[in-house]
Amino acid sequence: MSPEGRACAVLELPWRAPKLSPNLRLHWAARGRITADVRQQAGWIAKAAKLTPTHPFEVTLHYRPARNGRRDPGNLSLDCKACIDGLVDAGFAPDDTPEFIHETIPVIHLAEKGKPGAMWIELVWQTKEVE
Repeated sequence: MSPEGRACAVLELPWRAPKLSPNLRLHWAARGRITADVRQQAGWIAKAAKLTPTHPFEVTLHYRPARNGRRDPGNLSLDCKACIDGLVDAGFAPDDTPEFIHETIPVIHLAEKGKPGAMWIELVWQTKEVE
């Protein structure tokens, strides 16, 4: 917890690269299966963390690719949306509206030599009133 009365949790995702992208030209059923899988896994990971964030909480998707290159944070929007839906499914919020969840722009980190790609979700919420 930070001194400002905010708590933070990091939820490691099991995949090493984005599973969804607006640029993918998938059949709607294939895209639906991938979306459902991302959503379900994010929900289970959140439940396993046994967190109790207060509303509203902030959600940021992070991606560290295996190698550097040009990447657009907007292309992570579908992965981020599916993860947020998974948080709602897990009971972290009644809905994914701004009243309960503040979605930030995904963050793309630089690759780290010798490390595989990684994705994670960061949750931040208020723990007490700040004057």
